[in-house]
Parts: sequence; structure tokens; C-alpha cells
Amino acid sequence: MIDMKWFNKWSVSIVKVEDPGLKRYIDLKPTLVVRSFGRNANQRFSKSKSTIVERLMNKLMVTGHKGKKHKTTSGHMTGKGFHVYKTVEKSLEIIEKETKQNPVQILVKAIENAAPREEITTIEYGGARYPQAVDCAPQRRIDIALRQMTQGAHAKSFGKKKGIAEALAEEIMKAYNIDQSSQAISKKLELERQADSSR
Repeated sequence: MIDMKWFNKWSVSIVKVEDPGLKRYIDLKPTLVVRSFGRNANQRFSKSKSTIVERLMNKLMVTGHKGKKHKTTSGHMTGKGFHVYKTVEKSLEIIEKETKQNPVQILVKAIENAAPREEITTIEYGGARYPQAVDCAPQRRIDIALRQMTQGAHAKSFGKKKGIAEALAEEIMKAYNIDQSSQAISKKLELERQADSSR
């Protein structure tokens, strides 16, 4: 069987997902071009059928809401798929150069480290609202981790000398090393701390 490498550079056959809860939701199928161009869009749980790098690209184009503010969902955040493709490829090259390891494994481990296990929701009881700790669904855990990584990278590069590829590579490596200066890790710890106090 031919081992098709992502971006024709990195093999995913050796990449392991250690978190049993995320195994079904991190797609590592071998393919040369890691873009499906929306082929799975009409299927149920279509996100899970997209490779994890494609999901990162999609988040990079539209990073999602920041709290209740909708300012980060449009404008300069949307972009060309090919431009994002090259940006992610460059980020993975930077990670490989810095760590001397397979960058796909680094990305997967970073997502596992940055994915929150608990969060809070608001329940209304007798006219009063209370925060309640709830378990975070696996698909949502990955979405939150990717969103925080891309928003952190965007904040560190927009209007600054650092490019988006360098900022994204730095954010992924910090999440891999569980560095609290990473936005993804600090947000995860904040969510879990809030959930812990709302039990």
C-alpha cells in the first residue's frame, strides 16, 4: 500500500491520537491534498470526515466569535483557500525545523493539550440563573482548541511584523509544550477553573 503523505512531505501513518475521547474526531486519513473542497458538507458529522489540518485551515479563514462579539467572523478574516493552504504548510515546516519531529504529531498533541474537558452553561431555575459545570463534547473540544489557536495566532500577527505562519507555528508549539502564554492553553485552564467553581 502506498503511504500518501500530507503536502507530499509528512507521513500520517505513524501519528497517534492518545486521547481516547478524541480518536474518532481527529481524521488522519492519508491524502496528498488535505482539502476536500466541501465534498462532505451534506453528510451528518461532516466535520469528522475532514482531515484535522483542513479543519485548521477552515478555522483560519473564519476564526469564529470572540465571546459575544461577532467582529472576528468576517472582513479580513475570510480569504482564499489556497492562501490558507500555503500558510498552514509553512507553519508545519517551521514546526518541523524547530522541533525536528513530525509536525502533524505535534499538531495532534497540541489539540489534545488545548481541548477543554469541562465548561459552564447557564441554567434557569425559579427565575434565577446559575452557572452549571458540564462535560464538553469531543467535537466541541476540538472546535474550541482550533478556534483559540487561530484567534491567538491572528492576534499576534495582525498589524505586527510577525507573519501569520510564524504566529500559528508558535501557538501550536506552545500548546504542545503546555505553555500558559498560549491563548489555547490559558483559555482551557480558565474554562476548567470556572467549571470547577460551578459544581
